[in-house]
Order: sequence, then C-alpha cells, then structure tokens
Amino acid sequence: MPQAAKGARLYLRKRAKREPTWVIRDKGKEIATGCDEGDREQAEKALADYIARKYESPSGPCSPDQMSIARALEIYGREHAPHVAAPRIIGFAIDALLPFWGDLPVSAIKGETCRAYVRHRAKAPATCARELRVLSAAINYCMKEGYLTTVPRVTLPVTPKGKTRWLTRNEAARLLWAARHVPHLRTFILLGLYTGTRGAAILSLAWMPNTFGGWLDLERSVLHRGAEGRVETNKRQPPCPLPAKLIAHLRRARKQTRQFVVEYGGSQVKKLRRSWRSACAAAGLGTDVTPHTLRHTTVTWLLLHGQTIWDVAHYVGMSPELVRERYGHHSPDFLLEQRDAI
Repeated sequence: MPQAAKGARLYLRKRAKREPTWVIRDKGKEIATGCDEGDREQAEKALADYIARKYESPSGPCSPDQMSIARALEIYGREHAPHVAAPRIIGFAIDALLPFWGDLPVSAIKGETCRAYVRHRAKAPATCARELRVLSAAINYCMKEGYLTTVPRVTLPVTPKGKTRWLTRNEAARLLWAARHVPHLRTFILLGLYTGTRGAAILSLAWMPNTFGGWLDLERSVLHRGAEGRVETNKRQPPCPLPAKLIAHLRRARKQTRQFVVEYGGSQVKKLRRSWRSACAAAGLGTDVTPHTLRHTTVTWLLLHGQTIWDVAHYVGMSPELVRERYGHHSPDFLLEQRDAI
C-alpha cells in the first residue's frame, strides 16, 4: 500500500572524515547540492530549482505515467480554482490530497490506491469522497486542456444517504411557538419553511441587492437567493416568489433590522447555535432536527400536496433528479404507472 510521501527536502549528510554537506532527498534518492553546512541559503535555492524542474510541464500532452499528481493538482488549482465561486474549498482538498498522492504519477490512481487514501485520511467517507472528487476533477481538467492524453477513473468510497428528517405540521407549529420571543430565529424558521432555502443562504440575505448574498424584494414579493454577478455553481439558487403570509412577517422584520434579514442586536447572525438548540428542546424535538430540516420539510410538504417533482425542484433550488431520488416517495404519483402496470 502506498505510504504518505514526504516530498523533496533538504538533508544534512554527515560522513566520517568529511565536511557535512546538504543533499536533496526524494523518494529514496539523494541528489547533491554542492553546498556545505554553512551554505544553507544556496542549498535551498538548489532545492527550489530541483522542484521546479521536477514539475515542469512537458512540451505537449503526456501519458498518465509521465505526470505527477502534484503537477495535475497544481495546474487545476492555478488555472481553474480562481474562477469558481468557492476556490477555498478546492484549496482545502488539494492540501489534504498532496501528502498522500503528491509524488505518485497519475497512472497510480486506481481502486486500491483510492481505498488506501480513505484509510490514510481516517476521516468520514463523505469527507474523503469530496476530496477525491477534486482529484478526479483535476485530472479530467488536465485532459480537457491538453496536458494529459488519458485519465484513470477515481474510485469514491460508499457514503451514507443524506438525512431527510422532516417536520410534521404539529412539530413545525411547536418550533415556531418556542421561537415566538426570539425574532431572528422566528424569521429564519419562517423563511426556511415557506421557501425551502438553505440555511446559509437565509443568513446571508440582505434587504437590498448586493455582491455577497441574496436579497428580498418586498415590493415584488420575490426572494433572490443569489448575489448580484455571482458565479453559477451546482448549488442552484433560483428566485422564489414569497407567499403573502410570509410577506406580512417580513415587513415587520424590516422595521426591526438594518442591513440583513436575520439580525441579532443590529448585527448579522452568521450561525444559529444556542437559540436553535433551545427552541428545539422547548418544542420537544431531538438533536436530529437541524436548520437543514426546514428545507427537507418544504420539499416533503409540497410533494404531499400533489406538486410535481419539476415544480418543487424549481421552487426550492434542487435538481429534479435529487428531488425524485431522495423525496419522490412522498409524491402521490410515486411509481404510479409501475403500480398500475403490475
């Protein structure tokens, strides 16, 4: 099983009856720098030159055994990551991937090495899967851009299905009652139940158009989930019409806040902690109920009331495939044709 590589590094080689000299150690090899113990600065420059030559791009497309995975990740991080909505996520994944994969060639990617990486990381399967998706995206980008001729397939670990805990009408009413004296939490819950918007997107909502999050247009009764000029991602954020009952509450909330829709003490609420836990406890709800449960609840209620999968997906900002796979069994028409055929 491949071990986590240390990468190229300086090492002070000491031999009997000789002056100590700096050498470069890399994958069991030693490369002389010609620098003695007191010339560390020149030795570091020699190491930098060595690494640059090591990862220097070939003149044209190369086969998977001719490119290191570190080089593929470097190309992806430098050329593609700056143009996505959340480059930091790619950066975090690359930092996690490099210690294990960095010195291996792209051709080393196969089922066994992917499983070895999961064991090496010792993290949740979902975490390892996210990182390995970045690895897969990096090598596929290199092939699309002409750096690689072919790419191997990245094997992802099996991940548990996402939670779909949803609230009954009675549970939702109890939660709202428990939050009746906490204005920012009540606003959050109502927006979550009425629109099915992700929690992070609700907390970033402002009252005016902006470049950092969505905003509410109370005049036209529309929730704009995405920021102005935002880069489109897989996290779908279509506009959403606001129900009349919710508008009435939001107009009251507008008078009590400044810039953001969900504020406490005049400042934006960036994460719900104590207030959410306290309200759930007061409502008799367990720790399995999280802010994301509101999104599950919206989708489930809409399907139970006969809305089509396509309409529900567009309303809450999901793909129809995800709604069908994860929530489709709530729909009255779920597998109706198959049932009738039998």
